[in-house]
Amino acid sequence: MSEPSFDTAIRLIDEAHARDPNKVQSNGKEVPYELFYSNKMSDYLNRCDAGASETLRLAIRAQHLRRWEVPRSCYAMNKTGYHMWRTYLKKRQADLAAQICLDSGYSSEDASRVAALVKKENLKDDAETQTLEDVACLVFLDDQFEAFEKEHDEAKVLGILRKTWVKMSDKGHELALNIPMSDRARELIIKALADDD
Repeated sequence: MSEPSFDTAIRLIDEAHARDPNKVQSNGKEVPYELFYSNKMSDYLNRCDAGASETLRLAIRAQHLRRWEVPRSCYAMNKTGYHMWRTYLKKRQADLAAQICLDSGYSSEDASRVAALVKKENLKDDAETQTLEDVACLVFLDDQFEAFEKEHDEAKVLGILRKTWVKMSDKGHELALNIPMSDRARELIIKALADDD
C-alpha cells in the first residue's frame, strides 16, 4: 500500500468543495461556499488545537462534503424532516470522506476514524469529536449567526444559542466570546446565557 498522503486527501476534499455552485464573497473574490466554509473550519481548528491529528484535520475539512447535492428541500420542511436530512447527510459525508482517505493511501482504520469524527460519534466521551463540535459551533457563530438571527424570532434564536452553547467545551466558550460580532448578536448571546443560568 502507498504511504498516506495528507496533501492528496486535502486536495481531493477541496476539489469536491470547489464544485459547490453556491458562491460567497471572500476577500473581494467570489468563492464556492463549501470551500469557504471548510477553510474557516480549518482556521478555527488551528485556534482550538494547533497540534491536531491528521484524522481530525481531515474530518474538519470534510464537514459538509458535497452537502449542496442534497438540499434541505429534499425532505419534509418540519422537525422530523430536518432530523432525517441531517442523519442522512452525516452518513453520506462520512462515507465520502472515508473513500477519499482510502484513495489517498490511508488505512481502513484511519478512514473509519475520519468517518466517525465526521458523524460526531461519542461526542461527550471523545476529545477529538468535542473539538470538531466546538469548531462547527464557532464557525456557525462567526459566519452564520448574524444572518440566522435576522430570519427568525428572538425566542427561536435564543433557543438555538442555548443548544449551541451546551454542545461546546469551556475552551470553545472562551473562543466564542472573543469572536468579533455586531452589538445585536453579542446582546443575544449574553441574553441567552443569562436566561440559561
